[in-house]
Amino acid sequence: MNASIGGMTLCDYFSAADDQAAVAVLQSPGGPGRAELDVLLLKNIDPVVAITQLEAIMTGCSCEEASERPRSGRLLSSSEDGPSFVLSLSDILFDALLTATQDDLVHFAELWSKTDELRQIRVGAEVAADVLKGLAGLAQRARASGQRLYCWWAL
Repeated sequence: MNASIGGMTLCDYFSAADDQAAVAVLQSPGGPGRAELDVLLLKNIDPVVAITQLEAIMTGCSCEEASERPRSGRLLSSSEDGPSFVLSLSDILFDALLTATQDDLVHFAELWSKTDELRQIRVGAEVAADVLKGLAGLAQRARASGQRLYCWWAL
């Protein structure tokens, strides 16, 4: 899936077997899509701020609590790996994406689209819902194959 969100920052969300396999995408020019992984191609959906806000909305906690959870936006790669980097997504968000109904996703998207982060990049509720549905689908496929969720971030 390729959501049409303007901007230059590429934030491709993908699934991989483990942290080592996720970081290995940095060796593939073009990121996880070129590494033939299951990927959701996005632009400007920041894996630290925007995804933490999403997790807070979906789980009913504060952004601070969501950001302190294990694996939440954790940098897995180093500067030696190049200009792109890989971050993990929290297991709590992963579970929330798996258990949300389509109606839940639409509701969460409405709330998420009202955050400063999404308003600044002009992402409305409809596009946010498409993004959430894409992330939920990615999570479902990852669970079926025993994988976790990650983000490849290229400036």
